[in-house]
Amino acid sequence: MEQRILGRTGVKLSVLGFGCGAVGGLMVRGDAADQERAAARALELGINYFDTAAAYGNGESEKNLGRVLKALRPEVFLSTKFTILPEDHGKIGAAVAASLEASLKRLGREQVDLLQLHNRVASDGQDRALDAEIVLGEVVPALEALRSQGKIRFFGITALGATADLHRVVDARVLDTAQVCYNLLNPSAGGALPPGLPGQDFAGLLERARNAAMGTIGIRVLAGGALSASETRHPLGVQNLDPIASAPDYRTDVARARALQSLVSEGHVANLIEASVRLAVSSDAVSTVLVGYSSLEHLESAAAAVNRGPLPRAVLDRLTALWSSLAAR
Repeated sequence: MEQRILGRTGVKLSVLGFGCGAVGGLMVRGDAADQERAAARALELGINYFDTAAAYGNGESEKNLGRVLKALRPEVFLSTKFTILPEDHGKIGAAVAASLEASLKRLGREQVDLLQLHNRVASDGQDRALDAEIVLGEVVPALEALRSQGKIRFFGITALGATADLHRVVDARVLDTAQVCYNLLNPSAGGALPPGLPGQDFAGLLERARNAAMGTIGIRVLAGGALSASETRHPLGVQNLDPIASAPDYRTDVARARALQSLVSEGHVANLIEASVRLAVSSDAVSTVLVGYSSLEHLESAAAAVNRGPLPRAVLDRLTALWSSLAAR
């Protein structure tokens, strides 16, 4: 599997990572044997990046991943995340340190390679959002302290929130990584949002992050599963899912995905999941992409897609036309 450099870290990561989140659900609600089988297969495929978070299943993902990695003993790049709660304000440094200690205990580790802020970055006060000033003035110093203690190697953010705030934090050039939302239903992190297409305009966030020497991690590349073009979700997955930066609801995202089926009927790709994964790796500003798995079959499908490589120029041009028609609906 192709490897790319994760920004200023210099680390080489597989272009596809192993997402351990609750949306796919395998590493939160799956059978222990299935979890180990999928992780072992990921290693065979050349995947060396595993991503989890304290919030995934209230720590269950970290515990399960820790157990699996202890059994397999691979050399991998491991990342986790922390969330600042309203009651943590005024003591953010202590809260970040405490969250990391709890994560390390669940993972059975003394260090993680990458620690990321899980909060939205915005000044709107919604959904535990943190203002850019707090991120730069309080969160970053807390992360730098943990790095100096040898508890983490690198740190970054989940780049969701208000576009202006995200750009400000990225432009400060103090972060190593950003997890960036990028998919067929909202490609604006790779450039301008196609005119009339609903969703948040991330205004070329990927290139902005690369210019700041940050590694970029593509997230929501399947729009939470909507790019399967089916409303039916795998039993292990989150059954009621709110879209991120696209339509107001999951059903609308699925309907919009179906409107892109010409890519399949015209023979460009086998399915829309392949198309969206390959769109993500088509950008050389993307270091790696994360997919959340519900099953071994999902892993095999994602790996096959990335190994087919970036979408050809002709397909990207066809996509531009499809986005225009979608915006006119």
